[in-house]
Amino acid sequence: MSLSDIRRSADERMGKSIEALKASLAKIRTGRAHAGILDHVHVEYYGSPVPVSQVANVTVIDARTLSVQVWEKTMAGPVEKAIRESDLGLNPIAMGDNIRVPMPALTEERRRDLTKVVRGEGEDTKVAVRNLRREANETLKKLVKDKEISEDEDRRGQDDVQKLTDRYVAEIDKLVAQKEAEIMTV
Repeated sequence: MSLSDIRRSADERMGKSIEALKASLAKIRTGRAHAGILDHVHVEYYGSPVPVSQVANVTVIDARTLSVQVWEKTMAGPVEKAIRESDLGLNPIAMGDNIRVPMPALTEERRRDLTKVVRGEGEDTKVAVRNLRREANETLKKLVKDKEISEDEDRRGQDDVQKLTDRYVAEIDKLVAQKEAEIMTV
């Protein structure tokens, strides 16, 4: 394994950590309606739990209302129940095969709680990135021990991995700050 392979592997894996953070931040609800908020809500469909987006169209009517148009009339009840029982705190209103989901305004206390959740997600991702840095550095040390690379190459490799880590940590901080600002906006 060469220095470039180690760096490329660490870069790819750190990038995947960032993508996972983006996905988890997208699930945290803000005061505004967006179709992605129902992505992790699952409904029982012919014996299998499937995301709401696979049994209905989810659209944004206005800043505080979602519309869920089920494809089969029989699914309106189960979809409404799944949304109501989710941890999102939403209260859907069924109107035939269409379900309106008003988004309640967040209280100041709930906004603060959500920012703590966002910070926690950011810290978890930073820990994952630092663990990847440690793994890359251990691989470099093993290559030095096996005399496959020199100590100078090891030092350069560790510096490259550290720069990569710093870049990803800065990106995590930026994503967390953006989400916190989005949550705190009334």
